[in-house]
Amino acid sequence: MSVALDRSSLRAAVVAIGEHWSTAQQRLVRLVVELDQSGEWAADGSPTCAHWVAAALDVEVCTAREWLRIGRALADLPTIDTVFETGGLSYSKVRALTRVATPENEAELCKIAQRVPAGRLARELAAWLAQHETPEQTETRHHAARGLTRRIEPDGMISGWLRLPPVDGGRLIEAVDARVRRFRPDASADASLRWPSIAQQRVDALMELVTEGGAEVVTEVVLHVRGDGCTLDDGTPIAESLVERIAPESFIRALIHDAERRPINASGAHRHPTQRQKRVVHERDRACVDCGSTEFLQYDHDPDFDTSQQTVIEDLWLRCANCHRDRHLRQRRE
Repeated sequence: MSVALDRSSLRAAVVAIGEHWSTAQQRLVRLVVELDQSGEWAADGSPTCAHWVAAALDVEVCTAREWLRIGRALADLPTIDTVFETGGLSYSKVRALTRVATPENEAELCKIAQRVPAGRLARELAAWLAQHETPEQTETRHHAARGLTRRIEPDGMISGWLRLPPVDGGRLIEAVDARVRRFRPDASADASLRWPSIAQQRVDALMELVTEGGAEVVTEVVLHVRGDGCTLDDGTPIAESLVERIAPESFIRALIHDAERRPINASGAHRHPTQRQKRVVHERDRACVDCGSTEFLQYDHDPDFDTSQQTVIEDLWLRCANCHRDRHLRQRRE
């Protein structure tokens, strides 16, 4: 019979079990590599060690392959392996590190991993690599890591996993989202009259691009060039050399910042915000001012244009489509 724990004890129990789990994961990836090297897995007729581990532990083969990949990588990364063994790195962080670390850079990347939370580690590693790799190294690594896989889910649906170089990925997302923005409620509501989620709208848009072709879709991929590095608009790090390479073939629009890194104002008396005004507001707010979402942001007049009769930066706010709609619904009810 389980004994109810108070809140403090419950938190401590979760941490204790998590630490035990992390230690067990470290031992497991080391043992599966030893098993692979021993060849003992072949005694039961398994085609690979991953297949034997998957059958013995009742996990998927891809999971066992990932354990083997991590374990083999750690054999050449003694610093990361030691910190992992002593509990200084979680399995999640080690999994990310072993995808990019080398014997030459593991010490520095390990320090980064210890400094930032797991949720930010991938972006921090990408930013570090963008600053320390040559353009040829980055292009070679991205080319080798590209891929598309799929799997059948228990409900019969097919899920996929896609890896693309950052600019190619940015182009794909912008093309999909450009289609989504063209949807209308009367055309997009399903049989139950529920408005489809963003994920559902995106997959519908992707299928349109695949079946109808996307040649007529014109999209804008925003690249931020700052003193501390270059990124896509969502913060994905990219190499400065890539920006230099694509600049001659691109239409360049500059957004000027003041000494405190704030975008400089741009105002007008027209009904709809100009592209420059949109860039200033987007750089200032970065997300929906109500809920913090970064999905399908719109430029909302607050106070409304009918009241102010002007379109100025101070009256424009980023709001996601849902919050934008809800604000106007509340106004009508009031």
